[in-house]
Amino acid sequence: MNHSGSYRRFGLMIATSAIFMFGLMYLNTYALPHVHWSETRFFMTLIMAAAMAVVMLSFMLNMYKDTRINFAIYAGSALLFVAALFLVRSQATVGDKAYMEGMIPHHSIAIMTSERAGIEDVRVRKLADEILEAQKKEIAEMEW
Repeated sequence: MNHSGSYRRFGLMIATSAIFMFGLMYLNTYALPHVHWSETRFFMTLIMAAAMAVVMLSFMLNMYKDTRINFAIYAGSALLFVAALFLVRSQATVGDKAYMEGMIPHHSIAIMTSERAGIEDVRVRKLADEILEAQKKEIAEMEW
């Protein structure tokens, strides 16, 4: 039986989910102008997509009977996982511009949490305010 359509659909499901996951990672930025391309977030998306492909295929093996294709999906996912993990851990492809663009959304998260967290301890509030101001200053520096 030819299952190529169902495998194509599986691949589209993983790719679509990965695109959504990449976008969702930006929901915790403080402000829309802080959303910049981030190679690290892209690599993390690949890691999550690879893991998701393994988990989803494992749960749905009764729907996907071609052992050669299944093995290729598992092997490809493992290879993608390892390669993306290497890239995220080594930052080998991240240069000056990519570093600054990727750090802006990261700093934006610190602004959001420092400003909006329900902090009651005055020492913690002082630290949060210092973080808030430092992150705003650093974002301004990185946007040049």
